[in-house]
Amino acid sequence: MRYQNSKFIVMTAGLIVALTIVASAATFVCSSDSVPALKDVFAEDFMIGGALNVDQISGKKPDEISLVVKHFNTITPENLLKWELVHPQPGKYDFELSDKLVAFGEKHDMFIVGHALIWHNQVPDWVFEDADGKPLSRHALLARMKDHIHTVVGRYKGRVKGWDVLNEAIADDGSLRPSKWLQIIGDDYIEKAFEYTRQADPNAELYYNDYDMWKKNRCESVVRLIKKLQNKGIRVDGIGIQGHWGLAWDYPPLDDLEANIIAYANLGIKVTVTELDVTVLPHAWENSGADISKNYKLQKKLNPFTDGLSVEVQLEQAKRYAEIFSIFKKHADKISRVTFWGVQDGNSWRNDWPVQGRTEYALLFDRNCKPKPAFDMIIKAAEDKRCPKGRQVP
Repeated sequence: MRYQNSKFIVMTAGLIVALTIVASAATFVCSSDSVPALKDVFAEDFMIGGALNVDQISGKKPDEISLVVKHFNTITPENLLKWELVHPQPGKYDFELSDKLVAFGEKHDMFIVGHALIWHNQVPDWVFEDADGKPLSRHALLARMKDHIHTVVGRYKGRVKGWDVLNEAIADDGSLRPSKWLQIIGDDYIEKAFEYTRQADPNAELYYNDYDMWKKNRCESVVRLIKKLQNKGIRVDGIGIQGHWGLAWDYPPLDDLEANIIAYANLGIKVTVTELDVTVLPHAWENSGADISKNYKLQKKLNPFTDGLSVEVQLEQAKRYAEIFSIFKKHADKISRVTFWGVQDGNSWRNDWPVQGRTEYALLFDRNCKPKPAFDMIIKAAEDKRCPKGRQVP
């Protein structure tokens, strides 16, 4: 067991036996006519959310939307508010789908998060160029950034409650990523992004979001970045830890994850887990991460579960999810939100990254929108508080 907590070890040993029964068609949840809602189970700990895609918001996936309504009290658009979709051409904004997302969230009393205002990916080339295709000046790009932020954030002022202002600004070596934002504006593009967003909606929560946040060099770099902003009087409300994790190599190491949650919380800001999934597939390269510029050719050895997932792997994933959630619950006083990056296995982005066309099983619900053993394990992690004694179904 990677997480050395004796109570948790005993609990997990019993759950592995129980989940073997689950895999054979029984359920291991409290006795009720329906599956418990995740948002209710963790109501005393943190919000539970999901990332929604275009088909869901367009009304094409009613079964998935039913899961969202039942289980989540916070939502994030997977792509709808990224620059290339919401602001595809100079002077042209497309808010049709994002308006629907916000209205949906408000209808169901959800905490809505906007993702993502400034990023080095999914930004059209024109953003960084003048009418002749030449690189913009610093002044012109700052003006373009301000217009975009004020227009998008201003439209949803008071309605979208939190924004991923800056996404993945730290490179793997801990330095600032050499994006066009950095190259043209300079390193103060970061503080400008937060300043412009604060101007557009003074009451929204503003976050810095990144992957591999459990790694020492990235953690130290992010802590330095936030302290630098704080020292300049620029308010950052939270850190978004992208939870793109997996079974291979047991990443992230749970001791490192816990240490880094504490390190971010010590900045005096909220800690959020923003893009949680646990892949069961082998890595295509020698490291973890979530750099979408990496993409690899489909090979049979990288896609081993095309005909379904074995009971053994399902149970290993369930155990991994439970270990991760044990850390989250232990530090629930620091964590405000846990958001899964998708709703069911079929629409997980990891089916197409870093290898297109794989069959992935990274989420809590299968392709038929049914809860998996991982769901039951997470529920069981909170069951002692939720269920009256003696009402467990063996």
